[in-house]
Amino acid sequence: MKAKVSYLVILTIIVIASSSLTGCSENTDLTGVGPIKKIELKPVDKALSDRGKVAFDAKCVACHKFDIKVVGPPLNGVTKRRKPEWIMNMILNPEQMTKENIIAKQLLAEHLTQMTFQNVTQDEARAILEYFRVNDGDK
Repeated sequence: MKAKVSYLVILTIIVIASSSLTGCSENTDLTGVGPIKKIELKPVDKALSDRGKVAFDAKCVACHKFDIKVVGPPLNGVTKRRKPEWIMNMILNPEQMTKENIIAKQLLAEHLTQMTFQNVTQDEARAILEYFRVNDGDK
């Protein structure tokens, strides 16, 4: 009986330790920190992408271009390098992302300018993501 109890205690400790090591928290490197937990992408929605271009041109273009570094990094290929959840969380929650997400921290260290929140709604962030997908050649 004592051996079974010890085995259960050890097993419980292993499970708890492995959970903390595998990233059960909301701050995963791949999805980022913020309200977006999961996105199921469908084929590109041209109308949504067009709305994303309007939002991007109004709120993002002063610091971001696709093919050159302005203030922030160039965005060509961003949907190939980052998960959609990460992209949207970076748009919606840039300050917390650069404090808590390793990839965002590295970008801040490289580009030396904190991305600021531009009052982008979740719907606008989703549209901007769609615009990025079109730019990156998604279908």
